[in-house]
Amino acid sequence: MPVMELTKFGHACVRLEKDGRRLVIDPGGLTDPGALEGADAVLVTHEHFDHFSEEVLRRAAAARPGLRIWTNSSVAKRLDGLGARVTAVGEGDAFSAAGFDITVHGAWHAVIHPDVPRIPNVGFLVDEALFHPGDALTVPGAPVGTLLLPVHAPWSTVGDLIDYVREVAPRDAYAVHDGALNDIGTTMFEGFLGERGPGVPARYHRLAPDTSVRID
Repeated sequence: MPVMELTKFGHACVRLEKDGRRLVIDPGGLTDPGALEGADAVLVTHEHFDHFSEEVLRRAAAARPGLRIWTNSSVAKRLDGLGARVTAVGEGDAFSAAGFDITVHGAWHAVIHPDVPRIPNVGFLVDEALFHPGDALTVPGAPVGTLLLPVHAPWSTVGDLIDYVREVAPRDAYAVHDGALNDIGTTMFEGFLGERGPGVPARYHRLAPDTSVRID
């Protein structure tokens, strides 16, 4: 299978590139719109502003008539008017997007508090290699070589993250959802999830914004 290139665009957004095709996941309100330049397809895990920007996606769709979007039904409703260019997907679905093979895992956002209503959230396993869970600690039930790990959120603890990485058991874990961390917080998480921590079966990495790495 061809090697893909992973580029992080701040907080929770990444772009995957393979054979000249570009797939973007979760370009939200904290994402540089440049992440969508040349994009052939977009995946959106859920509707929170840091993962989904209706304005940015509609502008990208207008600029690129071939752009296709896959997301859950809640987000798809907010993109009404784009017709067949938007496809609603749910747990268990499989499809191809811009030459990437995708399977969908999970159904709900992680619980923030019993008094905060839960919203739909889907995770995407790309080419049976890389998994973006969105805002949930979904275990996809399939081997994962590269896990995009949401390291900082109001619904998780570092203990949750350690147990999650142990259960998924990827080869590599790349930090995402870390836009609210300062340098002290970043170092703290690296201490727990890296080699000095209690132990996870993955090499832990944090990519600087606009930095790329090859994934195989």
